Amino acid sequence: MKRVALTLAAMTLTLAACEPQPAGEPVVTVELGDGDGGGDSGGDGGGDGAEIVPEPSLAGESEQAAEDAPRQASACSGAEFEGVPLTHCIADPAIHTIDTALAPRSGPDAALLLGWADTVDNSTIAFATNAGIYGDDLRALGYFVTGGERLRELDTDEGSGNFYLKPNGVFFGSGSEWRILTSDAFLKTVRDRPQFGTQSGPMLVIDGKLHPDIAENGASRAIRNGVGLDNEGRAHFVMAQEPLSFGQLARFFRDELDTPNALYLDGGAASNLWEPASARMDGGRVGPILVVSKKAAE
Repeated sequence: MKRVALTLAAMTLTLAACEPQPAGEPVVTVELGDGDGGGDSGGDGGGDGAEIVPEPSLAGESEQAAEDAPRQASACSGAEFEGVPLTHCIADPAIHTIDTALAPRSGPDAALLLGWADTVDNSTIAFATNAGIYGDDLRALGYFVTGGERLRELDTDEGSGNFYLKPNGVFFGSGSEWRILTSDAFLKTVRDRPQFGTQSGPMLVIDGKLHPDIAENGASRAIRNGVGLDNEGRAHFVMAQEPLSFGQLARFFRDELDTPNALYLDGGAASNLWEPASARMDGGRVGPILVVSKKAAE
């Protein structure tokens, strides 16, 4: 596929992302949506409140980021749950590292994984996906750490939308130790700043139980994705290929993947995956990014 085809596809999906996203799944009086806005406060034991948002470089070294990536063993595979096709990717701390990044905010591929892919060595990437809910400025709504630098503090505010359906949570880690905690637990127990961290919401699974305000199978359907951690410390990234409910996504993490804790990342056109091994490059709009890289051979 030529560069122009990728760019046109990305532009088409970017425009689709600007359209109103589907209303979220109603649970009693709670409305779950796929787009959010909000403020920021708190963060890994408190902080200075400063926000540094670097402008990613658009090096453009690869004319065909998805096409030219070397073939490698895939970390992702297809799955199905209750008739819904899914993509399931596994990050194993024995062979992978995780960090966060930011999509470019300017240039022809602004807010696209494709633009960010042009700035990195494709051979080191196992896969990359959207890191959580963000605002119109492409910045994460809540806590966000990349390379050990905190760009945004923990958000403990009240609000509407998925992000503020409490408890929400934080996916974070350093080295080969990754964790998912509710935001309250993170605020109370985490003192050392991790290497990476991203706050999103709602939690899907909490200590082996579904989020109390998520219905088993509500009426709302959308493309959705999330991340969960199993008891061996592996991170499972799941992305729906067709619309599904919050309850279905949560139950897949709990019942099929046996992940005691799982966190919703985002939905609609914001759910994106780049996997060089399969030459998959989704073209929807992203802001913060989760990057799973292969460890260097010893």
